[in-house]
Amino acid sequence: MNKLRTQKIQKVAQDIPDAQIMGPADADVVVVGWGGTYGHIKAAMELANHDGMKVAMVHLRHLNPLPKNLGDILRRYKKVLVPELNLGQLSYVLRAKYLIDAIGYNRITGKPFYVSELLNFIKDEYKGLRMH
Repeated sequence: MNKLRTQKIQKVAQDIPDAQIMGPADADVVVVGWGGTYGHIKAAMELANHDGMKVAMVHLRHLNPLPKNLGDILRRYKKVLVPELNLGQLSYVLRAKYLIDAIGYNRITGKPFYVSELLNFIKDEYKGLRMH
């Protein structure tokens, strides 16, 4: 039964739309989000790009199965950032499924992120990218 269920989920993945990248095509960093983080991530990404960084974003609408092109997208970037309002479940899944270093930023306070804190997270990780 488990194999049958797995096969059914894999077939569903063929009907899920491909993940879409927002932001510059030559970005070094991608921020991956889902659910209610969309607006905050988008605003922080836009501010980061305005400040001269090259940051893109992908917002997921389907988590199981994930969009079939997601692995190829994430491997294009030097850093994959995953802000989540939980313990980091999505970053765990991305690490395990695609063998990438998804860098989580997690918070559990029952309140949404501030755009400024996401921008600071992006800036800190972007600075680290430039040092290597």
